[in-house]
Amino acid sequence: MADIILETTGLTREFQGFVAVNEVALRVQTGTIHALIGPNGAGKTTCFNMLTKFLQPTRGTIRFKGRDITGMKPAQVARLGLVRSFQISAVFPHLTALENVRLALQRARGASFDFWRSEAVLHRYDDRARELLFDVGLTGYAETAAGELSYGRKRALEIATTLALEPEMMLLDEPTAGMAHEDVDRIVELIKRIRTGRTILMVEHNLSVVEGLCDTITVLTRGSVLAEGDYATVSANPAVIAAYLGSEHV
Repeated sequence: MADIILETTGLTREFQGFVAVNEVALRVQTGTIHALIGPNGAGKTTCFNMLTKFLQPTRGTIRFKGRDITGMKPAQVARLGLVRSFQISAVFPHLTALENVRLALQRARGASFDFWRSEAVLHRYDDRARELLFDVGLTGYAETAAGELSYGRKRALEIATTLALEPEMMLLDEPTAGMAHEDVDRIVELIKRIRTGRTILMVEHNLSVVEGLCDTITVLTRGSVLAEGDYATVSANPAVIAAYLGSEHV
């Protein structure tokens, strides 16, 4: 059990009688990239929101590093080292890429973000912010306003701000959604680069994105776990082909 960093038991969420997630048992191993995939309406985002405490389960438990976090709030689990990104890019458009990352780094000062301090005080974070921008391939965009970045680079910036929080586990919500092919390839390579020393759980719609990227894939359909395994196992599963891939991949 020591190598299981995140685990759910009987995870269920109902909305006025509709069961969106039904008795999901998920076990994520430390140091792996684990994908939660499925067709639209499978319950991926609902499950993800419960894991990061943006939704409270109707029943079931969530444990992170052996600790029951079921009743915690999002900020509490983030402080424990469980940090998420969002499907819609969440950067400050009028701040530069460097300023966005620096703002995340200011968490080290505690509860205050020091908005009233002189800019000189905040420059102590610049070197680390530039390192993080380098890590995500944005070295040449440090002084560019986030709102002027392409969609793919905004997602890379969001990952940089997530990394600034020094998470032990990152949860990425459809990191390639809505991207052009070249941006998808860039983000996939980025995830490969930042995985060292971290555990990553990602919600993804496209099975081809997780091929060669993820160690384990859990497939949801109608709110329940349909299949689980590596890419070869999942992609060859007749139930997955029928329920998830459909005629497009048959």
